Amino acid sequence: MGAIGNTFLSASIFTSPLENNLLLSKPKNASMKSLCDVAVVSRNPSSKLSRVSCKLSGSGIEEKPTSNNGVSNSKNRMEEYNTAMKSMMRNPYEYHHDLGMNYTLITESLIVGSQPQKPEDIDHLRKEEDVAYILNMQQDKDIEYWGIDLQSIIKRCQDCQIRHMRRPAKDFDPDSLRNGLPKAVSSLEWAISEGKGKVYVHCTAGLGRAPAIAIAYMFWFCDMDLNTAYDTLTSKRPCGPSKRAIRGATYDLAKNDSWKEPFESLPGHAFEGISGWERKLIQDRVHSLRGT
Repeated sequence: MGAIGNTFLSASIFTSPLENNLLLSKPKNASMKSLCDVAVVSRNPSSKLSRVSCKLSGSGIEEKPTSNNGVSNSKNRMEEYNTAMKSMMRNPYEYHHDLGMNYTLITESLIVGSQPQKPEDIDHLRKEEDVAYILNMQQDKDIEYWGIDLQSIIKRCQDCQIRHMRRPAKDFDPDSLRNGLPKAVSSLEWAISEGKGKVYVHCTAGLGRAPAIAIAYMFWFCDMDLNTAYDTLTSKRPCGPSKRAIRGATYDLAKNDSWKEPFESLPGHAFEGISGWERKLIQDRVHSLRGT
């Protein structure tokens, strides 16, 4: 069966025992009090900011059907990826590459989603979502695994006047994520502060690394504690980013005394909240990472 190109659905494509078949609406003329304001979470389809958009694969009706081997290989890749994700991240969510790019509007300026798969996805993000920046968390091997032509996507970003940025972190690795969070949030915070359009943050599935970056930004720069930021995002986009990695990165930025306790010895709730002076210190240190 051919795929219908340039079709977008306001529905979740995640398989989750808690959020299966979640329906979310597309916002119209949504307004925000500030860059960090977040819409009230709602299961009502009229909610303006709570949505997941899914772009079906393809660029028109396909004349030639995909070979059985091609279908099998694609299915095997998804099964392998989802098995690894469930094992390493201990969450029930799945990534369905065959359904195309999917994403969720988190705030007026911030979108979290899966990897763009082809140049046409960039056209959509620019024209339909006013995206001016893309922050890619993938390593080269992630992109190669799915057969994505990254150079064609970067070229289309240039044509569409979208700034493409990369802050690679290893998939399913909380320590790599912890180490990469400060620089990634620095890029995200800079792009949002420029105010030229939305920022699209993605990893492969948009279920681990990318939402962690968004949550850390909301925690450090939007006057939220970690649990509030985490619950706000995951209520809009069901996913399972590592809260421990975010707490660890917060600890790394807020504490630099030689006598400080190792993070691993702290209780599980440590650095879910921070004081005013710690938040200011974190912000200053994140700002200092711009351009690095």
